Amino acid sequence: MYLVCGEALFDIFSEDDAGGQASRVNFKAIAGGSPFNVAVGLRRLGIETALFTGLSSDYLGQRLRQVLKFEGVQGSYLHEFAAPTTLAMVAVGANGSPQYSFRGEGCADRQLQLEHLPTLDDDVRGLHFGSFSLVVQPVADTLLALIRRESGKRLISLDPNVRLNPQPDIGLWRQRVGELVQHADLIKVSDEDLHLLYPGQAPENVLEGWLQHRCQLIFLTRGADGATVFSHQHGSWSVPAVKAVMADTVGAGDTFQAALIAWLTEHQLDSVEGLQRLDKEQVDDLLKFAVRAAALTCSKTGPDLPYRAQLD
Repeated sequence: MYLVCGEALFDIFSEDDAGGQASRVNFKAIAGGSPFNVAVGLRRLGIETALFTGLSSDYLGQRLRQVLKFEGVQGSYLHEFAAPTTLAMVAVGANGSPQYSFRGEGCADRQLQLEHLPTLDDDVRGLHFGSFSLVVQPVADTLLALIRRESGKRLISLDPNVRLNPQPDIGLWRQRVGELVQHADLIKVSDEDLHLLYPGQAPENVLEGWLQHRCQLIFLTRGADGATVFSHQHGSWSVPAVKAVMADTVGAGDTFQAALIAWLTEHQLDSVEGLQRLDKEQVDDLLKFAVRAAALTCSKTGPDLPYRAQLD
């Protein structure tokens, strides 16, 4: 089983009003949040999954719980709080890229404390961490403690997924990501993330530095330009994006992440030792599988992650 750690929220999309009334705005709410999406995406790809997060006792929090149950994500690591549900207001640009504005201060998915750290048994083979839960308190220090505790014992994957709306201090992001990469075995990062974290620096220089720690594989996603892998053992190379009829890119990075973990699990390589055994052809197959999965999500509106049968 894989344990995904981080936020759960609702993405709020504005919709065109056919009536044309300036005073009226229609919205569509879709369950999301990067870790939430990864957990659902893993389950749709056939991987036993649980989510470690805080959920509100309000209506939206209970809807998030219902979605997780419907998707088959295990609920034993969920904690309920009498605090609101985070809302992410989403505006989609002409190229399908989303822009976010968050309403999350004091919300339930930020409330995890050290006392909520779970005891993990051998069924949990790996953990995934990502997005703004890494830098907003108190959950950020809770997740840092968990990744420190479990690093070297289970496969650790990381996706910084930098979002400046919930935490605009890029120095804080840079400091926390710099610490987390020392504990991760597998990292997925976007070119946008690196531009925000290290403006003016060549991505390959940054990522080669990350590989000097325990990390074995880093995947750099570049949108329509495809993706690049940096391997501790096999060097670096790129593959092009898979052509798709673009709806938007919401959830594409989360799909890429879920596909990486799912492929490793399917091939019984979802461990620290498993990553070290990968040959170059296997890494290439892993990269292409994740690119293909992300393209499917781009063809649909919102974070509608694919099912395993769709990738066969």
